[in-house]
Amino acid sequence: MSLYWRRRMIWLITCVLIIAALVYGFQPQPRLVDVAQAERAPMQVSVEEEGKTRVIDRYIISAPVAGTTCRVDMNVGDYVEKNQPLVTIEPLQSPALDPRSRAEAQFRVAAAQAALQAAEQNAQSAQAEAELAGKELTRIKPLATNGHITMERLDQAETLARSTAAAKRSADFAVNVARHELGAARTALEYAGDRGELVPANTVQVRAPVSGRILKIQQQCEGVVKPGQALLEIGDTRTLEIETEVLSSDAIKIKPGMRVIFNRWGGEEALLGQVRTVEPVGFTKVSALGVEEQRVLVISDITSAPDIWENLGDGYRVEARFILWEDDEVLQIPGSALFRENGGWAVFVSEAEKAKKRSIEIGRHNGLSAQVTKGLEEGEKVITHPDDTIEEGVRVKQR
Repeated sequence: MSLYWRRRMIWLITCVLIIAALVYGFQPQPRLVDVAQAERAPMQVSVEEEGKTRVIDRYIISAPVAGTTCRVDMNVGDYVEKNQPLVTIEPLQSPALDPRSRAEAQFRVAAAQAALQAAEQNAQSAQAEAELAGKELTRIKPLATNGHITMERLDQAETLARSTAAAKRSADFAVNVARHELGAARTALEYAGDRGELVPANTVQVRAPVSGRILKIQQQCEGVVKPGQALLEIGDTRTLEIETEVLSSDAIKIKPGMRVIFNRWGGEEALLGQVRTVEPVGFTKVSALGVEEQRVLVISDITSAPDIWENLGDGYRVEARFILWEDDEVLQIPGSALFRENGGWAVFVSEAEKAKKRSIEIGRHNGLSAQVTKGLEEGEKVITHPDDTIEEGVRVKQR
């Protein structure tokens, strides 16, 4: 081959390669996509909320009388037996007297002494009159019997004797009253600002109504308490329940007897439970974003063995998952593969490395996966997170 034809051949090959490279470069490339397979697997539809434990039966121990409580030597978590003494309440200390009140108390003592002396003198006078009337009656009776004086005179003497005797008894009572008033005045002055000698019979012991653990101590140190003031809380931590605040729209779907799974409570395995009651009264709660929400308390029992959760206490945090529906054999796809079309649901199926749009019907949806009831077969691949570049017939390649 001559040099001329050889050069023409080299230029021709070079031009063909350049044209092929340009054609390949401007040819549409397949879109890289994420693909998931429609498969049959267990599926659950649930409601998840944070809950906390609480003792089923808790007892608030309150002060039955006013007084001064002694310091409580027990701590939160200590175990107490039924009828065990918890708190001792002593009588209140007498109030202290300021100088003016003390002087008034001293004068009241002096006045009570004078009143007692006057009452005693009146009693002596009444006694003398009664004795005189008695002697007079003794002299008149024989004269009246012999007819020397009239019966009217005898009746007057008897009436006078009875009235003087009654006056003597009244004077004696007045002496007793004055003596007691003097004792009260002296006691108020003597015991001012002093608790006095405590008698065990005068103290009140508050006892535990049931066996359990101390949950809270409201009055730890010695101090004055009022009747009905809370002192302690006790309860049996072996009988716990879970209270969960659920949105009212979700609470309607939850029924008594429904299965519950408790996660992230601190143990290695999840705890099983059962819904006992859904309270019929809701309440308003402001969320962390400042949105007012209507919530309802759902109370659940723990059905797992007690030795698994024996370290749980009152007010511990758990995550409750209420199982609304579940099945072991469900044809499902990721929820991220779904998109709306003409009021229904559709997906892109990867067939021969091309995207094919297909309308489907779905059943249950748990936020992550969707149940497919019509339009897909097990094993088909769907494109997840399809964007605007994915269209019917577009070449795709699994990422």
